[in-house]
Amino acid sequence: MIDGVVITPLKQFFDERGKVMRMLREDEPTFSRFGEIYFSCTYPGAVKAWHLHKEMTLNYAVVHGEIKCVLYDDRLGSPTRGQIDEHFMSPQNYYLLTVPPMIWNGWKGIGTCQSIVANCASLPHNPDEINRMPPFDPRIPYDWQIQHR
Repeated sequence: MIDGVVITPLKQFFDERGKVMRMLREDEPTFSRFGEIYFSCTYPGAVKAWHLHKEMTLNYAVVHGEIKCVLYDDRLGSPTRGQIDEHFMSPQNYYLLTVPPMIWNGWKGIGTCQSIVANCASLPHNPDEINRMPPFDPRIPYDWQIQHR
């Protein structure tokens, strides 16, 4: 796994009325501070990539649908520089993915319905704090197509 990235299994509490999906508490080791929470909706087959935050820590959880979240470490001096990680996230595979600053990330909607990704970010959105690249930019050696292995 990319250095600094943390996976935290999350709990869902079911009863006859439905369920509660826990995401993040202030007393957990992965929590640094609260900036904002938002929900990103992604259609099946759509790719939302690439972006990198210079200062913000991201805390992703998928509350509906399925995504393939991809991380790329391009940090100078990182022990995992050049590494790519894939994370298949959904309510059936429910966990918190904590992504530190300076990691390229993005995702693709998979499955048959719109996905909803919750992000509890450590800072409020600031357009000067983010770098973006198109999803098929050759500087990141990743192919978003389905891999039949």
